Amino acid sequence: MTEPPPEGYLGATARIRSGPAPELVAAGYELELADAPLLARGLGLADLAHVAALAAIPEEDARALRAALLELHESPPEIDPRLGDLVNVRERWLEQRAGAAAGWLNAGRPRREAGRIAFRIAMRGLLLDLGDALLRHAAALGGAAARERDTLMPDYTYLQVAQPTTAGHWLLSFAYPVLRDLGRLESDLDWVNRSPAGSGGVNGSRFAVDRVRLSGLLGFDGPIEHTRDAMWQADGFTDAAWHAATAVTNASRFAEDLELYGSDEFALLRIGDELCRASALMPQKRNPYALVVIRGAAGTLLGRATGLLATQRTPSGRTDNLLYAYGELGGAIGLATRTVALAAAVAESLTFDRAAAARAVGERFAVAADVADVLCLHAGLDYRSAYNVVGRATAKRGAIDADSLDAAARELLGRSLELDAQVLADALDPAAAIASRTVHGGAAPEPMDAMLRSCEEALSGARERLGARRAAIEAAERALL
Repeated sequence: MTEPPPEGYLGATARIRSGPAPELVAAGYELELADAPLLARGLGLADLAHVAALAAIPEEDARALRAALLELHESPPEIDPRLGDLVNVRERWLEQRAGAAAGWLNAGRPRREAGRIAFRIAMRGLLLDLGDALLRHAAALGGAAARERDTLMPDYTYLQVAQPTTAGHWLLSFAYPVLRDLGRLESDLDWVNRSPAGSGGVNGSRFAVDRVRLSGLLGFDGPIEHTRDAMWQADGFTDAAWHAATAVTNASRFAEDLELYGSDEFALLRIGDELCRASALMPQKRNPYALVVIRGAAGTLLGRATGLLATQRTPSGRTDNLLYAYGELGGAIGLATRTVALAAAVAESLTFDRAAAARAVGERFAVAADVADVLCLHAGLDYRSAYNVVGRATAKRGAIDADSLDAAARELLGRSLELDAQVLADALDPAAAIASRTVHGGAAPEPMDAMLRSCEEALSGARERLGARRAAIEAAERALL
């Protein structure tokens, strides 16, 4: 038997004569209302700004609406999922408090406009929180890199010892991606913090509203230019999802290296005990649980970003692309924030076994390429010939010294090298190899110090910009309330 619509159900006196079906409530309305905690505050601000900007509202009605909206802002109502989305729930509550004055909230404004405003207000707060986590992570990596600037360790490619490096140079290679994550986040904030308020249905409204004033009341940087685009654009939300996934993927790459280099086989470093978990069975095991959490979040966010992009493949003028997006994107940014904060805590806890790292550099021919370099520079060989001589010495004789190199050169080239002993000694010294990396961005102290200063300046600038943006938004919201 078809049930009549509940009291307050939108359209019940016009086109909608029955329902809603319980299946629609379970699959649709409850899905939308699950986003109520995300959207409620922004809806309240959107309604207050609309009342402030709409000159057509009689003053008596405006006073009643303002009082009811402020009460609603402080004490959200109980939700009846049969009423539909949160806009409908709020409208029924306001009718009970303010009577017919509540009807002015729909003057020249569809429900989706309020929802779009609320979502952007929620998203800018979530993005600013993610920005704080990224700032902390970048600062932690930069601090660790400065502390370990001169700590020798092997760099690995394909998990094979490649060349000598320092822990500081290796750590700083993870700080730069975080700075780029911050740049992408600031771009997302630029997009999110534009106002759809005053757009009307699709092409503006007969009710004259100052869209620039409305955007200022709500703490936005300005209105979205095209009114129809303001209602239906979603590409910036997918950008934010991908950028959140990218930020956590960058953190996951760091976590992957930490898990390897902290294993018993490498034993180059440790993360803090507070970020580990003991095995329930094996008493000797200290599992780096935080690193597992970070890696799992990266995979989860890649899936969410893909799903969110898939929902955007609709004709324009549809709401299905945002029906699922509110909760999915809000949840994704929240997960990214928690994960990046965890990665920051890991970086802050990091300690190196400097003696073990130095031994690993000296035991596995990490300086082989440096020796080939000096054969090229000081023995008159082209680089491929020098490469072959060093390769033969390591493969056939298991050593890189003057005798093995000379023997390899006689075998391959038919002559001795007559290499200066001090030149060879310097090439075999990992610390000397690092000192020679004076190119821009290299691992020697001078370029490292320049990069550390550059990262700190970039971090300081991002911190200042994000702090100013948060302060401006909070001031506008306080003023509106």
